Amino acid sequence: MDTDARNTDEAAAGSGEGTGVLDEALERLHLSGPEREGWLSNHAPMAVEALVRHGQAGAVHRWIDGYRDKLEDPPEPVEPVTDANWREALGDPRRLADWAGYFGRLVAEQDWRDVLATWWPRLLPGIAASATHPVIRTGHAVRALRAGGPGAGSAPRRAELAHALGYWAARHQPLPGIAALPGAPTAAEGLAAVPRVLDGSGGVRDRLARITGLPARPGADGGQGPDEARAVLVDLVRAATHRYATHAYGAPVMLVHAATAPNAVLRTLPSLPRALWEASVDAAWTAAAAVTAVYAPAEPADVHTSGLPPMEEVFARAAAHGDEHTIKFADTAWDVATGAGDDPTAVAATLRAIELIEPMAAR
Repeated sequence: MDTDARNTDEAAAGSGEGTGVLDEALERLHLSGPEREGWLSNHAPMAVEALVRHGQAGAVHRWIDGYRDKLEDPPEPVEPVTDANWREALGDPRRLADWAGYFGRLVAEQDWRDVLATWWPRLLPGIAASATHPVIRTGHAVRALRAGGPGAGSAPRRAELAHALGYWAARHQPLPGIAALPGAPTAAEGLAAVPRVLDGSGGVRDRLARITGLPARPGADGGQGPDEARAVLVDLVRAATHRYATHAYGAPVMLVHAATAPNAVLRTLPSLPRALWEASVDAAWTAAAAVTAVYAPAEPADVHTSGLPPMEEVFARAAAHGDEHTIKFADTAWDVATGAGDDPTAVAATLRAIELIEPMAAR
């Protein structure tokens, strides 16, 4: 990876939480597998990273206690993944443990950013894997590694990146045969133009397979450079977050991913060579548009944006609510709200998630 990209990455690093809670939580969670009940995702590593990031470190271990019924033992290894056989193992969910072990060896031997730069373009075509959870987990892992403080680059955080990339590789799911429809000038207009998949039977993998066409991302045919592509991605995360406020009633949990998946890519860009940015934005657009196609309702609901509390208070409410999707959406909405300076729609969208998604305590 080039020096300029490393400097960009390090300049973007935050102050870090410095308490050791995140590393303790990750070590605890790495005793569990990435899934439960055969394919449902383990959201705990992503949620605890968001909690620590936004001042809720004191609630992390109690939150994991409440989530423990959704944690299962890691799967058994089948056959080691190697540099020679990885292609045949890509997309094979039986190899979850094998892939985690492979990436664990890589991040122990190499700079994690070099591992990411090598494997990101290989995994990116399968961004829809497991309803986009692997790329979201990767984004949280990268942010934790980039954070400053004594935990930066720690073994638990490198291991978390290995688990995230291994999960992505094992569940790799390209979306072939999707026609490029005419695009729109903005991300909001593009998402509004996404054709809806009306057959809602089956799970997310069945629904994604029914997509035949998606609008091209804004600016895709304009010869954009890395910075212009990143600006499109910022706009997409904002548009998807805002759209949740008006459309979440259709599928409150699943539509979270239309915002959190592209935001995971946005968080990862500073740790990637700039030559990979445009392809990353293309994949992020595909992920957000695909989730919109299979879950968004046709008509928007009203949203009220006056007299709302500050984002810090709303995130604390999301943490108390406890649902993992609510916490992760609040984390993305926080990025949108703070990036814009004043964004009441992002706050309203978070309150909508708190309202519509069942809290952890009610389960």
